[in-house]
Amino acid sequence: MIFYFSGTGNSRWVANALSIALGEPVVSIAEELKTNKKEIVCPLREDEKVLFVYPVHSWGPAVPVTRFISKLKLTGYDKQPVYSVSTCGDECGYTADRMQKALSKRGITLTAGYSVIMPNNYILLPGFDVDSKEVERQKLEDAPAAVAAIAAAIRESKNVNLYNKGSLPGLKSYWIYPLFANFAIGKNSFRVTDACISCGLCEKVCPTGTITLSEGKPVWSDTCVQCVACIHRCPVRAIEYGKITLKKGRYHHPDVK
Repeated sequence: MIFYFSGTGNSRWVANALSIALGEPVVSIAEELKTNKKEIVCPLREDEKVLFVYPVHSWGPAVPVTRFISKLKLTGYDKQPVYSVSTCGDECGYTADRMQKALSKRGITLTAGYSVIMPNNYILLPGFDVDSKEVERQKLEDAPAAVAAIAAAIRESKNVNLYNKGSLPGLKSYWIYPLFANFAIGKNSFRVTDACISCGLCEKVCPTGTITLSEGKPVWSDTCVQCVACIHRCPVRAIEYGKITLKKGRYHHPDVK
């Protein structure tokens, strides 16, 4: 079983590729959270593998992922292998360690953590932007081989290092990430410009139900988790984040609609 969360499509693409390679079904974390159940029960087969595929947000797991885990009950769980597969623009810090701690609170043991480098998409702070088209293209070309290596490691139960921790992981994952998770979630500075064509795509792709339409225009509530799906998926670039994103690029995975 592959649980995934995705904003711009990177993690969705990886989840789909792993599903094909491993023969495991995919389950949307966002859709499960929308049920508002106090406990999310998922039965496991004796021979089943469990994967969590999700983006790294500020050197930690995307907030909806840990919310999901805090509600998750795997019935039939008896030490089946459990894997963390995080997508990142460059490095993950101690994201897998944070996942291990979240899972252990539910009595689940993490077998291994992997990562896949994908095009950057976080543009909501000064100094952060999407990759150049050349770098984006190279990352997308390299991704299938990285996913294939992870799938092989899982199938063969190999102990291999397929995780990009990067520099200063402790500082990034245990100091910066908590600040992001506590203060960057909820209130936001998204706005819509006059270029909006009222297509409603932003409302449709928002995984947390944060966006609703008022007179055909998007309105953001305080449940935003900064997945950046809306700003990158807008077909006419009518969404901005204050003035920070005015001159920045946009990106979403070309194979995920």
